[in-house]
Amino acid sequence: MKLDFYNIFLIFLAITLLLGLIIFFFQQKFFFHPEKLPLDFKFAYDNLNAEELTVETEPNVFINYLHFKTENPKGIVFYLKGNTKSIKGWGKFAVDFTRLSYDVIMLDYRGFGKSTGKRTSQGMKYDIQFVYNLVKKQVSEDHLVIYGRSIGTPFAARLAARNNPRLLILNSPIYSLERAINRYLPWLPAKYFMRFNLPTYKYLKGVDCPIKIIHGSDDKLVPVKTAIELSEVQPDNTRLYIILKAGHLDVHKFKEYHRVLDEIFEDIEEPEKEINFSQTSLNINHRS
Repeated sequence: MKLDFYNIFLIFLAITLLLGLIIFFFQQKFFFHPEKLPLDFKFAYDNLNAEELTVETEPNVFINYLHFKTENPKGIVFYLKGNTKSIKGWGKFAVDFTRLSYDVIMLDYRGFGKSTGKRTSQGMKYDIQFVYNLVKKQVSEDHLVIYGRSIGTPFAARLAARNNPRLLILNSPIYSLERAINRYLPWLPAKYFMRFNLPTYKYLKGVDCPIKIIHGSDDKLVPVKTAIELSEVQPDNTRLYIILKAGHLDVHKFKEYHRVLDEIFEDIEEPEKEINFSQTSLNINHRS
């Protein structure tokens, strides 16, 4: 029996190590699904005015991004997209903010679209901060909103924690990539094999600006409880919006999502008035 148990343990250990190595070497393929674009590709959108820009963030690393422009903009939304395709398709979502009189900056991560460079966690963070620094030269951070969607949410949270934007919006946020793996392999010590951990929950602890979290109630990829947990990191500084029946990829297809955006951006112009909690039932003990 002792020999059998020992053999079983060795097999379990070998399987764990094998899965860990697969995750370590192939996690880019798990988490990132880029679309490459030829350098001569021309971006064009109906009802959107987009200027294409490219910047060299490090030697031989070129980050391609779009600046969607409106007349008399109230500010700029710095949009960090999800893990698929390129800004060719993601650019269509800029309309959600240009209609509110906000310009939009949207970049392609390394290896996406026309952007080049070896994709690493630190490299991507560096690129994002680099482009953000350029935007800060155009407009005061009082007029800058950071918006992240899906895998863009940890990058957005980190950026907000290291800068002073007016607002942080997280749409369908992930808790961390480590948790994403442990959801399917709960017994695997994933943290030892992560090259792209991206812990949104840790970054949120350092965010000083208001935080708005939007999540679909029927999200099967990232359960809605994730958004609830993230909203509890800074409960006094966070507002959570649940879009009923929405999933991970279709939040924008629900009218309530756009009503929420209207409310969020109206609050930027006219912040909610302070409540005098001493005049409410906040401290009433119902059982007394």
